[in-house]
Formats: sequence, C-alpha cells, structure tokens
Amino acid sequence: MTQIAIIDSGGANIASLLFAFQRLQTKAILTSDADVIRNAPRVLLPGVGAAKDAMKRLTNAGLIDVIRELKQPVLGICLGMQLLCDGSEEEDVECLGIIPGTAEKLAATSDNPVPNMGWCSTNITAGHAVLKRIEDESFFYYLHSYALPISDNTLATASHAGEFSAVIGHRNFVAAQFHPERSSTAGAQLLRNFVGVGT
Repeated sequence: MTQIAIIDSGGANIASLLFAFQRLQTKAILTSDADVIRNAPRVLLPGVGAAKDAMKRLTNAGLIDVIRELKQPVLGICLGMQLLCDGSEEEDVECLGIIPGTAEKLAATSDNPVPNMGWCSTNITAGHAVLKRIEDESFFYYLHSYALPISDNTLATASHAGEFSAVIGHRNFVAAQFHPERSSTAGAQLLRNFVGVGT
C-alpha cells in the first residue's frame, strides 16, 4: 500500500480524509514529523479554518521550508490550496509562496452568500494527471470564503458570484479548492488519481 503523509495543519476534516484513503486501500498517516513528510511517496496538505492559524501551526512545527522543498507529488485541499500560494487577503497573511497568487475574499450577492457552501459544477480547463477520468462539469463539494483567481496555473474553474480557480497546479504541487473526500465518485477519482501520480 502507498503511504501518504497528511500534514497536521489543523482542521476538522482529517477523519474523513483518512477514511477516504482507507476506502482506496491506501495507507495514510497524519503527521507533523519533518522526516516522515520528506520521505513519504505522496504528501497531502489539508486545511479548514483561518490561513493565519494554519501558517502559525506550520511555522511552530518547523515545516515551512520542509514543504517548500518537497519534490514528490503534493496535494493541497481547501485551505491547503490557499496555503500553497503567496498569501491570503484573510488577515493579510503571508503563505508558503510555492504557487503564484493570492487568495481573495469571494464576492457575495443575494443569490451567492459567503461562505460558498455546497455542490458546484467544476469546469476542467487544462489536462493533468489528477483530473484523469473526471468528466467536465462534475460536481464537487465546496466550503470556503476565499479563493484563488484564475491564472496560468489554473487547471479547473468553478463559479460563485464570479469564477475562481477550483484546481491549480505548479511543478509537483497540485491543489483543489473543494473537498474531494466529501465529493462522492468524482472526489474519490481525484484521490485515486493522486495516489497513482508518477507510478
């Protein structure tokens, strides 16, 4: 079984992530141990809550440079996606600076309240191994108030009051704004693809 190191960045979605990989018969462990993270075949950076709190947790664990220097496939999920980028408008926090871009507050309208919570159609705009066998306009489950704007690194988009990056990729790093572990068949396929990247 492939081992995936899930970085302990805080958040309440860890149990569902571990169960999702268990369903895929893939061993995943929650850790803040730098050596375990460096040596894992795959690394996952999750996150729920505030970017500032998560960055403080990573800093206190001595993981900032560890994450920046990873060469194996890395997947960011939800807040984890935003942590991989330059920064976030939420409390004007500096993030890991691995993928260019700054998370911006979602615009709110009467029809599109913030946070964006629920199922959104997701449009694939570029090919990537983690998106194989996922149909365009598949629905994924979102829960967020900030998002990355469309950029050259965007692999898929979704829309709230306006379009935002749903999936981004840069070198060995890829990230999804949605929660694949809560996104039924399409989400399971994305995780299955991630397990198989580079094998």
